[in-house]
Amino acid sequence: MSTRLVDTNVVSFLMKRHTLAEVYRRHLEGHVLAISFMTVGELFEGALRASWASEKFKQLEATLRDYTVIPSDLVICRKWGEVRSIRRRQPISAEDAWIAATAIAYGCPLVTHDAAGFHGIPELAILTEG
Repeated sequence: MSTRLVDTNVVSFLMKRHTLAEVYRRHLEGHVLAISFMTVGELFEGALRASWASEKFKQLEATLRDYTVIPSDLVICRKWGEVRSIRRRQPISAEDAWIAATAIAYGCPLVTHDAAGFHGIPELAILTEG
């Protein structure tokens, strides 16, 4: 079973039962689903900014248990530096660079709704419907 790294936007669609969640299921079913440590941070940031009640936080924490969370390590840090360097003329956010670096380091495709945000990163395989 192959691994797919799921971008923050797709995790959000799935959590909210957004109509786009169904569009992405074909990229996810039958695969090990992983997320970057950065996605975890982005999800918590969004919840805190939205002043979620404790019940919604519990739902978020339950959702996170459905994924393998990939922590940062030296290989991912090096890949992050490479991604930022490659995209120096077309800047990529630090957050997206961490997510791209994680996918590259683990050799798995990134499932994202923002393919344009990851354009021009040669080692990165992208699966999208957006």
